[in-house]
This record gives sequence, C-alpha cells and structure tokens, in this order.
Amino acid sequence: MSLILVVEDEPRLLGSIVRTLEESGYATLAADSLTRASQQLSDEVDMMILDVMLPDGSGIEWLSGIREKNNTTPVLVLTARDTIEDRVTGLDAGADDYLVKPFAWDELLARIRVILRRGPSQDATQLSFGEISVDLINRQAQRQGIDLNLQNRQLEILIYLMKHGNEIVTREMIARDVWKEPTTTWTNVIQVHINHLRKELEAEGRTPILHTVRGQGYVLGEVPC
Repeated sequence: MSLILVVEDEPRLLGSIVRTLEESGYATLAADSLTRASQQLSDEVDMMILDVMLPDGSGIEWLSGIREKNNTTPVLVLTARDTIEDRVTGLDAGADDYLVKPFAWDELLARIRVILRRGPSQDATQLSFGEISVDLINRQAQRQGIDLNLQNRQLEILIYLMKHGNEIVTREMIARDVWKEPTTTWTNVIQVHINHLRKELEAEGRTPILHTVRGQGYVLGEVPC
C-alpha cells in the first residue's frame, strides 16, 4: 500500500483529500504546515501532495530546499495559481506534476497513479539511460561522458524521454507532461527543441539514438517493433 503525505492548511480540503485517498486504497499522513511536513517526511513516504501557500512559508521554496538535500520523493503540487509562469516555477523547483484548484477527484487520482508508476529518480542525483546520464542537481546532461549543450526545456524533454526509454512518446505527451499545455499551442516549439536535442546527442559522429516515428512521435533508444 502506497503512503502519501498530504500537505494542505485548509482543514476541509485536507480532510477531503485524505478521505478520498484512503477510500481509494492509499495510506496517508496529513500535515497542515511545512514544519509538520518536515517532521513527517521520511523514506517510507511514497509521494507527497503539496500546497503552495502554507502558514509558515512557501511550499515551492520548501520543495526546492528538500531537493537540494537530495530528497527525491515524488511531489504533486496543488495551487490556485494558474499562470504558465507559476507552473514553470513549480516544476523547476522539483515538482513532478502540477494540479490547479479546484480540481476533479478523478483527475487527482489519475495523476497520483501516474506519479507512483514512475517512482522516484534512479538515485538522489543521477538519471541514466544507456550512454546518456543527467546530473539532476547541477542539471547537466552527458552522452559518453561528453557534456551536452541543452537549454532548460530541452533538458526537461530529455529527462522525460529517458524515463520513457525505448517507448514511443507523442507530442501530446510532451505538451501535457512537460509544457502542461495543449499540444496545438506547442507543436512547432516542441519540434524545434527535439531537433536541437537530436543534434546534441548525435554530435561528433555519435550513433543516432533519438528517432522520429512517422505519425506517432519520438523514441529514445530502440524503436519498438
């Protein structure tokens, strides 16, 4: 049974989230402040639902702080703020996903299932796939030990592709999970970033590893049969 820490200061919402999770088969811990969250966060917690505005500080700043201490607990951020800038700030601080209030319970549960399937990073500081590695603390990617010159968004796409290695990833998936926006808005931008990422991965004559599957999407690694 997965253990979820819920950090939310509004008593009614906190109670509703906890009740919904427990009715769905999850074990829960509840915290109404960052101080209490710090006390309850441990290696036994499988993921955390984190509010942004809390009585004793910013959830985003607190999240950034625990990431700097190499805590890799998956985090779903809840917030009433719905601007792209707010979402980018949360994701850059180390959030795994971002859900805007008010939300539907079915969507919350679906996002939790996705996060729990994905799990934490392979270790506290590194993510690896074949010849590719990413230093998650310094946010530097390498292939065969050679640094890749990637912008922040290209690095996020690479990390996403690595977590779905040898699987077809559609533009819709990238738009939804990296941009958090409809694909119609970001299709051309995604293609530009993919092109630059491919160029970096294949520089100096390295073997092609990022493939386009016509009419479907992209694959990092081996194209499924």
